[in-house]
Amino acid sequence: MGVLVNKDSKVIVQGFTGTEGTFHATQMIEYGTNVVGGVTPNKGGTTHLDRPVFNTVKDAVNQAGADTSIIFVPPAFAADAIMEAADAGIKVIICITEGIPVQDMVKAKAFAATKNCTLIGPNCPGVITAEEAKVGIMPGFVFKKGRIGIVSKSGTLTYEAADQTVKSGMGISTAIGIGGDPIIGTTTKEAVELLMNDPETDGIIMIGEIGGGMEAEAAKWLKDNMRKPVVGFIAGQTAPAGRRMGHAGAIVGGADDTAAAKMKIMAECGIHVVASPADIGKTMASVIGK
Repeated sequence: MGVLVNKDSKVIVQGFTGTEGTFHATQMIEYGTNVVGGVTPNKGGTTHLDRPVFNTVKDAVNQAGADTSIIFVPPAFAADAIMEAADAGIKVIICITEGIPVQDMVKAKAFAATKNCTLIGPNCPGVITAEEAKVGIMPGFVFKKGRIGIVSKSGTLTYEAADQTVKSGMGISTAIGIGGDPIIGTTTKEAVELLMNDPETDGIIMIGEIGGGMEAEAAKWLKDNMRKPVVGFIAGQTAPAGRRMGHAGAIVGGADDTAAAKMKIMAECGIHVVASPADIGKTMASVIGK
């Protein structure tokens, strides 16, 4: 069944009729995701992609039983979309939008925290439980069902790790792309904890980046709670200190934010750290005896 999303999730798309929402909702439906409709203000009562369109998330919850939302809303309105979903009772909110102002996200994260929901992202590729539900923008064909979970700040490295894992004779339970912004809903530690507690996951791949302290926090938690093998990789090993690299959160603020420092902490906590992303799949295969 995976974590966060599965074949029974009732998914809505906020920003359903826009270009991005339409494209990715089509892909999600083709993957087999249970998309029950979407939200576009002032278009309620119409249909799109053979699914109903609702004016509000509350309507989608009341009329379609929605429990999961994916957000393709422009940055200026995305934080409001997160809060609307949380307020309407959506349990899993996945925000793909990039470029949301930090001040907006501070408010949205704090509000979501009061509503007993899980927020993934923003600026993330989403969540996929292989061969059950794709709630995001990842290429679904890469993800074959298996028992390895992935937690990643990087979208493209999520897909790369999944491809290697499958080609190494294993498959994926759930992959969680947490996003690379400074303020995100679910941290590396929280996502790793979900997979550590998932009975259908036998091993975890943890992909981080320079900047911030989330990987060190996760590693320190794993030191006392590791019941399954974890393979780790940190992107940005050649990044110059003080320069922002791609993701808004990927900026080295001090000695502990560098790739080398994070890799050292992770290794000391019992994580199987690889120096190159090319080694992720084969390392996982070796440590779980495949």
